[in-house]
Amino acid sequence: MKSDNLKFMPSQKLRRKKDFAPCEALENDEVYNLGIFQFNISRISEHIQKGILAGEQEDIDVVKWYHLHCTCKVNELHLHKVDTSDPVIQAEISPGKFEIIDGNHRLEKAYRNQIHFIPSFKILAKQLVNYFTQENGYVAFVNYWNQKLKDI
Repeated sequence: MKSDNLKFMPSQKLRRKKDFAPCEALENDEVYNLGIFQFNISRISEHIQKGILAGEQEDIDVVKWYHLHCTCKVNELHLHKVDTSDPVIQAEISPGKFEIIDGNHRLEKAYRNQIHFIPSFKILAKQLVNYFTQENGYVAFVNYWNQKLKDI
C-alpha cells in the first residue's frame, strides 16, 4: 500500500476542525504519549492494515537510525516477543521530521540481531491529527505545528 501523493510534499498549515472528535482509546488500546500529544496506536495500526490509512512505505536503515535516535530504554522482558518483520510506524511530529511512534522494540531487536533494514509506514501530520485521543492535545499540536511552519 503505497501512496505516491504523500512522498516529498511540503508541510502544510493545519486547520483546526471545529467538529474534532478524539480517537477514543479503548481498554486494551496502545497509546503513544509524547507529553500532551497522545495518539491511538491501535487505531493507526488497524487502519493501515485495513487500507483506511495510506502511508509511505520505507525501509529504515537500522544502524543509521539507532546511532541517531537510540534511547536504549526497552523492556527486556518484552523484547523476545517482538517480530522485526512487522512494520514500524513513523509519524511526522515536526514539519519534515519523522519519529517512531510504534516499533522501538522492533528496532532494538533488529539492531541486536544485525538486521540491516526494517519496514516502516510514514504518516504525515495531517493524517496523524485524526488519531489524537484528547482534544486539548489535538489543539496544542495544531498550534505547535503551525508555529513550526512559521519558523522554517
